[in-house]
Amino acid sequence: MHSPRCWYKGKSRGWHYKSMSQSVRFSILFSILAFSATLVVICKGWTGQDTWYAEAPGLTELGKQKRYTIVVNTFKRHDLLKRSLEHYGHCNRADAIRVQWSEADPPPADVASFLTADRGMPGSDDSVEVKFDVHLEDSLNNRFKPLPDVRTEAIFSVDDDLLVPCETLEFAFELWTSAPDQLVGFVPRMHWRKKHSTPAEYSYGGWWSVWWTGRYSMILTKAAFLHHKYFEQYTNELPREIFAYAHKARNCEDIAMSFLVANQTGAPPLWVKGAFSEIGSYGISSLGNHQQRRSECLNQFHRIYGYMPLIEGHVKAVQAVRDWFW
Repeated sequence: MHSPRCWYKGKSRGWHYKSMSQSVRFSILFSILAFSATLVVICKGWTGQDTWYAEAPGLTELGKQKRYTIVVNTFKRHDLLKRSLEHYGHCNRADAIRVQWSEADPPPADVASFLTADRGMPGSDDSVEVKFDVHLEDSLNNRFKPLPDVRTEAIFSVDDDLLVPCETLEFAFELWTSAPDQLVGFVPRMHWRKKHSTPAEYSYGGWWSVWWTGRYSMILTKAAFLHHKYFEQYTNELPREIFAYAHKARNCEDIAMSFLVANQTGAPPLWVKGAFSEIGSYGISSLGNHQQRRSECLNQFHRIYGYMPLIEGHVKAVQAVRDWFW
Protein backbone atom coordinates (compact mmCIF):
# COMPACT_ATOMS: atom_id res chain seq x y z
CA MET A 1 0.00 0.00 0.00
CA HIS A 2 1.38 3.36 -0.95
CA SER A 3 1.89 5.44 2.17
CA PRO A 4 0.45 8.98 2.25
CA ARG A 5 2.76 11.70 1.05
CA CYS A 6 3.35 14.30 3.72
CA TRP A 7 5.17 17.63 3.58
CA TYR A 8 8.14 17.79 1.30
CA LYS A 9 10.65 20.61 1.31
CA GLY A 10 13.04 21.35 -1.48
CA LYS A 11 14.82 24.02 -3.47
CA SER A 12 14.75 24.34 -7.22
CA ARG A 13 18.20 24.07 -8.79
CA GLY A 14 19.66 26.30 -11.43
CA TRP A 15 20.87 24.80 -14.69
CA HIS A 16 22.45 26.08 -17.83
CA TYR A 17 23.49 24.99 -21.28
CA LYS A 18 27.11 24.60 -22.33
CA SER A 19 28.38 24.37 -25.84
CA MET A 20 30.26 21.15 -26.64
CA SER A 21 32.44 22.60 -29.39
CA GLN A 22 35.94 21.18 -29.11
CA SER A 23 37.50 24.42 -30.33
CA VAL A 24 36.20 26.45 -27.41
CA ARG A 25 35.70 23.92 -24.65
CA PHE A 26 39.01 24.52 -22.98
CA SER A 27 39.52 28.17 -23.88
CA ILE A 28 39.81 30.79 -21.19
CA LEU A 29 37.44 33.12 -23.01
CA PHE A 30 34.69 30.51 -23.03
CA SER A 31 35.15 29.86 -19.32
CA ILE A 32 34.65 33.53 -18.55
CA LEU A 33 31.58 33.77 -20.78
CA ALA A 34 30.12 30.55 -19.39
CA PHE A 35 30.57 31.87 -15.86
CA SER A 36 28.71 35.07 -16.72
CA ALA A 37 25.93 33.27 -18.57
CA THR A 38 25.51 30.81 -15.73
CA LEU A 39 24.91 33.59 -13.25
CA VAL A 40 22.14 34.96 -15.45
CA VAL A 41 20.39 31.61 -15.84
CA ILE A 42 20.69 30.74 -12.17
CA CYS A 43 19.04 34.06 -11.30
CA LYS A 44 16.18 33.14 -13.63
CA GLY A 45 15.85 29.53 -12.44
CA TRP A 46 16.27 29.83 -8.69
CA THR A 47 14.16 32.06 -6.49
CA GLY A 48 16.31 31.56 -3.42
CA GLN A 49 13.23 30.55 -1.44
CA ASP A 50 12.02 27.23 -0.10
CA THR A 51 9.17 25.59 -1.96
CA TRP A 52 6.63 23.72 0.19
CA TYR A 53 3.76 21.58 -0.99
CA ALA A 54 1.53 18.79 0.27
CA GLU A 55 0.47 15.70 -1.65
CA ALA A 56 -2.28 13.21 -1.02
CA PRO A 57 -1.92 9.55 -2.09
CA GLY A 58 -3.80 10.29 -5.32
CA LEU A 59 -1.51 13.24 -6.07
CA THR A 60 -2.89 16.68 -6.85
CA GLU A 61 -2.14 18.38 -10.16
CA LEU A 62 0.74 20.12 -8.40
CA GLY A 63 1.91 16.77 -7.09
CA LYS A 64 1.96 15.30 -10.60
CA GLN A 65 4.31 18.08 -11.64
CA LYS A 66 6.60 17.61 -8.66
CA ARG A 67 7.15 13.84 -8.87
CA TYR A 68 8.01 11.23 -11.46
CA THR A 69 7.49 7.51 -12.02
CA ILE A 70 10.48 5.25 -12.66
CA VAL A 71 9.92 2.54 -15.26
CA VAL A 72 12.55 -0.21 -15.10
CA ASN A 73 13.01 -2.47 -18.09
CA THR A 74 14.40 -5.86 -17.10
CA PHE A 75 14.80 -9.38 -18.44
CA LYS A 76 16.27 -12.34 -16.54
CA ARG A 77 18.73 -10.31 -14.48
CA HIS A 78 17.16 -10.58 -11.05
CA ASP A 79 20.19 -9.53 -9.03
CA LEU A 80 20.58 -6.39 -11.11
CA LEU A 81 16.88 -5.65 -10.76
CA LYS A 82 17.02 -5.87 -6.98
CA ARG A 83 19.99 -3.51 -6.90
CA SER A 84 18.13 -1.12 -9.17
CA LEU A 85 15.00 -1.18 -6.99
CA GLU A 86 17.04 -0.63 -3.87
CA HIS A 87 18.81 2.34 -5.41
CA TYR A 88 15.86 4.16 -6.97
CA GLY A 89 13.68 3.50 -3.95
CA HIS A 90 15.69 6.17 -2.15
CA CYS A 91 15.16 8.96 -4.68
CA ASN A 92 13.09 11.60 -2.91
CA ARG A 93 10.81 12.62 -5.76
CA ALA A 94 10.09 9.17 -7.14
CA ASP A 95 6.37 8.51 -6.73
CA ALA A 96 6.47 4.86 -7.80
CA ILE A 97 8.63 2.25 -9.53
CA ARG A 98 7.07 0.17 -12.30
CA VAL A 99 8.94 -2.97 -13.37
CA GLN A 100 8.24 -4.14 -16.92
CA TRP A 101 8.24 -7.94 -16.54
CA SER A 102 8.18 -9.94 -19.79
CA GLU A 103 9.47 -13.30 -18.56
CA ALA A 104 7.42 -16.48 -18.90
CA ASP A 105 7.62 -17.18 -15.17
CA PRO A 106 6.23 -14.78 -12.55
CA PRO A 107 8.67 -12.80 -10.39
CA PRO A 108 10.41 -15.16 -7.93
CA ALA A 109 9.86 -14.69 -4.22
CA ASP A 110 13.11 -12.82 -3.60
CA VAL A 111 12.19 -10.29 -6.29
CA ALA A 112 8.47 -10.13 -5.57
CA SER A 113 9.24 -9.22 -1.97
CA PHE A 114 10.00 -5.73 -3.24
CA LEU A 115 6.28 -5.34 -3.92
CA THR A 116 5.64 -4.83 -0.22
CA ALA A 117 9.07 -3.85 1.05
CA ASP A 118 9.26 -0.40 2.63
CA ARG A 119 11.55 1.68 0.49
CA GLY A 120 11.52 4.44 3.09
CA MET A 121 13.68 7.53 2.63
CA PRO A 122 16.19 8.44 5.36
CA GLY A 123 14.52 10.85 7.78
CA SER A 124 11.12 10.54 6.12
CA ASP A 125 7.91 8.54 6.49
CA ASP A 126 7.56 8.27 2.73
CA SER A 127 7.89 5.02 0.84
CA VAL A 128 8.05 4.35 -2.87
CA GLU A 129 5.46 2.00 -4.27
CA VAL A 130 6.78 -0.83 -6.45
CA LYS A 131 4.60 -2.59 -9.01
CA PHE A 132 5.35 -5.31 -11.54
CA ASP A 133 3.60 -4.90 -14.89
CA VAL A 134 3.52 -8.50 -16.11
CA HIS A 135 3.30 -8.99 -19.89
CA LEU A 136 2.33 -12.24 -21.53
CA GLU A 137 4.43 -11.54 -24.61
CA ASP A 138 8.19 -11.03 -24.54
CA SER A 139 8.71 -7.84 -26.51
CA LEU A 140 10.85 -4.72 -26.20
CA ASN A 141 7.71 -2.78 -27.05
CA ASN A 142 6.43 -3.62 -23.57
CA ARG A 143 8.62 -0.94 -22.05
CA PHE A 144 6.39 1.69 -23.67
CA LYS A 145 2.97 0.23 -22.94
CA PRO A 146 0.66 2.74 -21.22
CA LEU A 147 0.81 2.32 -17.45
CA PRO A 148 -2.50 1.71 -15.68
CA ASP A 149 -3.02 3.92 -12.63
CA VAL A 150 0.11 5.99 -13.23
CA ARG A 151 -0.05 9.13 -11.07
CA THR A 152 2.58 11.31 -12.75
CA GLU A 153 3.10 12.80 -16.17
CA ALA A 154 6.89 12.42 -15.99
CA ILE A 155 8.36 8.97 -16.61
CA PHE A 156 12.01 8.09 -16.09
CA SER A 157 12.69 5.13 -18.39
CA VAL A 158 15.77 3.16 -17.34
CA ASP A 159 17.40 -0.23 -17.89
CA ASP A 160 17.91 -2.47 -14.89
CA ASP A 161 21.71 -2.25 -15.14
CA LEU A 162 22.03 1.53 -15.08
CA LEU A 163 22.10 3.53 -11.83
CA VAL A 164 21.80 7.31 -11.94
CA PRO A 165 22.51 9.08 -8.62
CA CYS A 166 19.32 10.47 -7.11
CA GLU A 167 20.68 14.03 -7.05
CA THR A 168 21.60 13.83 -10.73
CA LEU A 169 18.22 12.30 -11.53
CA GLU A 170 16.37 15.13 -9.81
CA PHE A 171 18.42 17.70 -11.70
CA ALA A 172 17.39 16.05 -14.98
CA PHE A 173 13.79 16.02 -13.81
CA GLU A 174 13.91 19.76 -13.14
CA LEU A 175 15.14 20.25 -16.70
CA TRP A 176 12.38 18.02 -18.09
CA THR A 177 9.71 20.11 -16.33
CA SER A 178 10.85 23.08 -18.45
CA ALA A 179 10.49 21.03 -21.67
CA PRO A 180 7.98 18.24 -20.90
CA ASP A 181 7.34 17.37 -24.56
CA GLN A 182 10.98 16.50 -25.24
CA LEU A 183 13.21 13.56 -24.44
CA VAL A 184 15.63 14.54 -21.67
CA GLY A 185 18.35 12.13 -20.64
CA PHE A 186 21.89 10.95 -20.24
CA VAL A 187 22.80 8.83 -23.29
CA PRO A 188 23.03 10.82 -26.57
CA ARG A 189 23.41 9.33 -30.04
CA MET A 190 23.51 10.75 -33.59
CA HIS A 191 22.24 9.89 -37.06
CA TRP A 192 24.67 10.69 -39.88
CA ARG A 193 23.65 11.09 -43.50
CA LYS A 194 26.00 9.30 -45.84
CA LYS A 195 27.67 11.64 -48.30
CA HIS A 196 26.25 11.76 -51.82
CA SER A 197 23.59 9.16 -50.99
CA THR A 198 20.50 9.40 -53.21
CA PRO A 199 18.01 8.60 -51.88
CA ALA A 200 19.28 9.55 -48.44
CA GLU A 201 20.95 6.85 -46.36
CA TYR A 202 21.98 7.14 -42.73
CA SER A 203 24.44 5.55 -40.34
CA TYR A 204 24.15 5.31 -36.59
CA GLY A 205 26.63 7.32 -34.56
CA GLY A 206 27.59 6.01 -31.12
CA TRP A 207 29.01 7.80 -28.11
CA TRP A 208 32.43 8.57 -29.59
CA SER A 209 30.96 10.39 -32.58
CA VAL A 210 28.89 12.53 -30.18
CA TRP A 211 31.94 13.22 -28.02
CA TRP A 212 34.07 14.16 -31.01
CA THR A 213 31.60 16.39 -32.86
CA GLY A 214 29.35 17.74 -30.14
CA ARG A 215 26.27 16.77 -32.17
CA TYR A 216 23.44 14.42 -31.29
CA SER A 217 19.84 13.79 -32.36
CA MET A 218 18.67 10.99 -30.08
CA ILE A 219 18.55 10.36 -26.35
CA LEU A 220 18.35 6.65 -25.59
CA THR A 221 15.50 5.59 -23.33
CA LYS A 222 17.83 3.41 -21.29
CA ALA A 223 18.08 6.55 -19.11
CA ALA A 224 15.66 9.31 -20.11
CA PHE A 225 12.68 11.35 -18.96
CA LEU A 226 9.66 11.55 -21.22
CA HIS A 227 5.95 12.33 -20.92
CA HIS A 228 3.64 9.39 -20.29
CA LYS A 229 1.49 10.45 -23.25
CA TYR A 230 4.18 9.07 -25.55
CA PHE A 231 3.59 5.57 -24.16
CA GLU A 232 0.03 5.67 -25.46
CA GLN A 233 1.17 7.13 -28.79
CA TYR A 234 3.93 4.53 -29.19
CA THR A 235 1.55 1.65 -28.49
CA ASN A 236 -1.47 2.87 -30.46
CA GLU A 237 -0.28 5.42 -33.03
CA LEU A 238 3.25 4.42 -34.05
CA PRO A 239 3.29 3.06 -37.62
CA ARG A 240 2.54 -0.66 -37.29
CA GLU A 241 5.48 -1.55 -39.52
CA ILE A 242 7.88 0.12 -37.08
CA PHE A 243 6.15 -1.48 -34.08
CA ALA A 244 6.50 -4.92 -35.68
CA TYR A 245 10.10 -4.25 -36.73
CA ALA A 246 11.21 -3.43 -33.16
CA HIS A 247 9.50 -6.57 -31.86
CA LYS A 248 11.00 -8.89 -34.46
CA ALA A 249 14.50 -7.40 -34.38
CA ARG A 250 14.52 -7.17 -30.56
CA ASN A 251 16.23 -3.85 -31.06
CA CYS A 252 15.66 -0.17 -31.88
CA GLU A 253 12.55 0.53 -29.80
CA ASP A 254 14.51 3.47 -28.38
CA ILE A 255 15.19 4.81 -31.88
CA ALA A 256 11.50 4.39 -32.69
CA MET A 257 10.62 6.50 -29.64
CA SER A 258 13.11 9.18 -30.72
CA PHE A 259 11.44 9.28 -34.15
CA LEU A 260 8.00 9.54 -32.57
CA VAL A 261 8.92 12.40 -30.22
CA ALA A 262 10.87 14.33 -32.86
CA ASN A 263 7.98 13.94 -35.30
CA GLN A 264 5.65 15.43 -32.66
CA THR A 265 7.86 18.30 -31.50
CA GLY A 266 10.07 19.22 -34.46
CA ALA A 267 12.78 19.83 -31.86
CA PRO A 268 15.93 18.07 -30.69
CA PRO A 269 16.12 16.15 -27.42
CA LEU A 270 18.08 17.50 -24.45
CA TRP A 271 21.28 15.90 -23.17
CA VAL A 272 22.00 16.12 -19.45
CA LYS A 273 25.58 15.78 -18.29
CA GLY A 274 25.74 13.46 -15.32
CA ALA A 275 27.72 10.51 -14.06
CA PHE A 276 25.98 7.14 -13.82
CA SER A 277 26.99 3.54 -13.15
CA GLU A 278 26.50 0.53 -15.40
CA ILE A 279 26.42 -2.48 -13.09
CA GLY A 280 25.82 -5.26 -15.62
CA SER A 281 27.83 -6.89 -18.35
CA TYR A 282 27.69 -5.36 -21.79
CA GLY A 283 24.50 -6.06 -23.72
CA ILE A 284 23.62 -5.90 -27.38
CA SER A 285 25.76 -2.81 -27.90
CA SER A 286 28.84 -5.00 -27.48
CA LEU A 287 27.93 -7.24 -30.41
CA GLY A 288 30.03 -6.88 -33.53
CA ASN A 289 27.10 -6.00 -35.78
CA HIS A 290 25.45 -3.56 -33.37
CA GLN A 291 26.31 -0.46 -35.40
CA GLN A 292 25.06 -2.05 -38.61
CA ARG A 293 21.78 -3.17 -37.07
CA ARG A 294 21.12 0.28 -35.66
CA SER A 295 21.89 1.87 -39.01
CA GLU A 296 19.42 -0.50 -40.67
CA CYS A 297 16.78 0.65 -38.17
CA LEU A 298 17.41 4.28 -39.01
CA ASN A 299 17.00 3.66 -42.72
CA GLN A 300 13.91 1.50 -42.32
CA PHE A 301 12.20 4.05 -40.07
CA HIS A 302 13.20 6.88 -42.41
CA ARG A 303 11.63 5.01 -45.31
CA ILE A 304 8.40 4.39 -43.38
CA TYR A 305 8.07 7.98 -42.19
CA GLY A 306 8.93 9.30 -45.63
CA TYR A 307 11.33 11.86 -44.20
CA MET A 308 13.91 12.18 -41.43
CA PRO A 309 12.26 13.67 -38.31
CA LEU A 310 15.36 13.60 -36.10
CA ILE A 311 16.76 17.06 -35.31
CA GLU A 312 20.34 17.79 -34.30
CA GLY A 313 21.08 19.14 -30.86
CA HIS A 314 24.29 20.92 -29.92
CA VAL A 315 23.96 21.65 -26.22
CA LYS A 316 24.09 19.82 -22.92
CA ALA A 317 22.65 20.80 -19.57
CA VAL A 318 25.11 21.04 -16.70
CA GLN A 319 24.35 21.50 -13.02
CA ALA A 320 26.06 24.83 -12.36
CA VAL A 321 26.72 24.25 -8.67
CA ARG A 322 28.66 21.11 -9.52
CA ASP A 323 30.51 22.02 -12.69
CA TRP A 324 31.60 25.47 -13.82
CA PHE A 325 34.30 25.09 -16.43
CA TRP A 326 34.38 21.55 -17.88
